[in-house]
Amino acid sequence: MIEIKHLRTLSVLRDTGSLTATANTLCLTQSALSHQLKDLEQRIGGQLFLRKTRPVKFTSEGEILLRLANDILPRLAKAEHELASLKEDINGRLHMAIECHSCFQWLMPALKEYQVHWPSVTLDFSSGFGFEPIPALASGELDLVITSDIQHRNEVHYEPLFDFEMRLVVSPQSPLADKAVIEPEDLLEHTMLSYPVQKNRLDVVKHFLQPAGIEPKAWKQADNTLMLVQMVSAGLGVAALPNWAIHDFARQGLIVSKPLGKGLWRRLFAAVRASEHDRHYLKAFFATARQQCQTHLEGIKAA
Repeated sequence: MIEIKHLRTLSVLRDTGSLTATANTLCLTQSALSHQLKDLEQRIGGQLFLRKTRPVKFTSEGEILLRLANDILPRLAKAEHELASLKEDINGRLHMAIECHSCFQWLMPALKEYQVHWPSVTLDFSSGFGFEPIPALASGELDLVITSDIQHRNEVHYEPLFDFEMRLVVSPQSPLADKAVIEPEDLLEHTMLSYPVQKNRLDVVKHFLQPAGIEPKAWKQADNTLMLVQMVSAGLGVAALPNWAIHDFARQGLIVSKPLGKGLWRRLFAAVRASEHDRHYLKAFFATARQQCQTHLEGIKAA
């Protein structure tokens, strides 16, 4: 008996206060609007509003339908928005940067699983070490950044993925292998091995060495985790790596891992634009990444 178009018409009539303005707003002719209103009055068996009043004065029947419009129209608009968003999400873009060399170890399986369920989302990624990825995210060049380093910006949302411990890895023959805990001053006479990243962006520097005013004897870089572990095993230096990235190497006896101070725990985040963090394809990525990491990585904790 009552159609959505009737509720929209009455809502506009209340807001504009006149039949002429309502017809213009709804792109109807005066006769078409008049016909629609008379048709509705015949359906409900009563008058909707008093004619020749300005602004329009609604009858009891009209007020009942206006209350219905107040309830139904916002819910309808929300559903239409969600449907449009879902359609957009199906063909979304996920251009990401990774500020964590070790993250490729779990990211590739996670992306493979993600693509099974979201095949139309365009995936691309690049290293986040040669540029500042968070400003690129805010400007729209990137869509997601994997990082443990929060830069507080109103336009960026940080979705927690998991917590992990940074540990010092040393050769089994190193004197540090006998220490229960590594303190910053223990590294004064050692060569620190790291990924090819600016030192001030390394967790071990920002949260362990720098606060204590300690600078190791020397620094060397290696491109990937396997190379770092091999260099440590050969006694060429020590390195700070995530606990989950070194678990298998430590189990094989290639290296020994030690806690840094009382334990240097960090949290990994997926940074996205705050205006988009509720998009379906992004929420699906968060869930897939968390599930894959909890299933396959040793030593991590749920964020």
